[in-house]
Amino acid sequence: MIDLTIDGNVAEIVLDAPEKLNSLNEEGLSELSKAYDDAASAAAEGRVRALLLRGEGRAFCAGRDISQVTPETDDAVAYLDGLVTPLLKKMAAFPAPTFAAAHGACLGVGLGLLIATDVVYVADSAKIGSPFAKLGATLDSGGHWLFTERLGAHRTLDLIYTADLMSGADSVASGLFSRAFPAEELLPSTRSTVERVAQGATGAFRASKELVASIRDRRLGLWESVADENTVQGELCSSPDYAEGFRAFQEKRAPIFKG
Repeated sequence: MIDLTIDGNVAEIVLDAPEKLNSLNEEGLSELSKAYDDAASAAAEGRVRALLLRGEGRAFCAGRDISQVTPETDDAVAYLDGLVTPLLKKMAAFPAPTFAAAHGACLGVGLGLLIATDVVYVADSAKIGSPFAKLGATLDSGGHWLFTERLGAHRTLDLIYTADLMSGADSVASGLFSRAFPAEELLPSTRSTVERVAQGATGAFRASKELVASIRDRRLGLWESVADENTVQGELCSSPDYAEGFRAFQEKRAPIFKG
C-alpha cells in the first residue's frame, strides 16, 4: 500500500491503493509512518537530500478509509490523536526538503499530508476542500488552520458549510499551495524540481525550514525573525557548503554542494 524508493539522493514515497483512492486506514497510516522513518534514517546517513510524496491512480488521497468503520463505536480521537497527528508532526520535521505532487481528491487526512509537506504542487484539476458536511463530521488533520490562515474565516466556513471543493488551480490562486500544473505535467515537473533541490545546499534549506516553522508557530515579529536569521547564518558560515557557495561565486562556476 505504501512504497518507498530511493533513487540518487531523492526518496519517493507513494500511496499505492488506487482502488480506494489511496484512502488511509490504521494499517496504511502505520506503513506511511514507517516509510518516513526509513527515509529519515537514509537522510541521516546522507543518502537522501529531498523527498517526494505522491499517490497512484485517480487521486492523491481521499482521506480516511471509512469503508469498514462502525460509526456507533468509532473512536475518532484514537485515530486522529493516536495515528494521524504523530504522523503529520513526523512529516513536518523531516530533516530535508519535502515536496508533494497532488492530483485528484486531496481531502481529510490527504489534505493533512499536504499541510505537513514543505512544498505542494497540484494538478490544476485537483479537488481540495472539506467534504465532512456530508458525513456529519468536521474538517480535521489541520484543515481548519490551513484554510483560516490562508483564506480567512469567511471563506473557510463557506467551504465547510457547503462541502464545495476548490480546484487545484483555484487553491494556488488563493494561496493555499505553491504551483499548479496540467495533470500530465505534474509528476515530471515536480520530480525535476525535487532532483534539482536535492543537489542544493540542503543544510541551509533545513535551516530555512526551521526558521519558517518558528515564524509560523511562534508568531514572530520582524525583528525577532531577523535575530533568529542572524544566529542561523552565523552557524552556517562554518559549514563546507557555505564555503563552497562563496568560492564558486568568486570563481564564476557552479557550486557542488554536499548537503
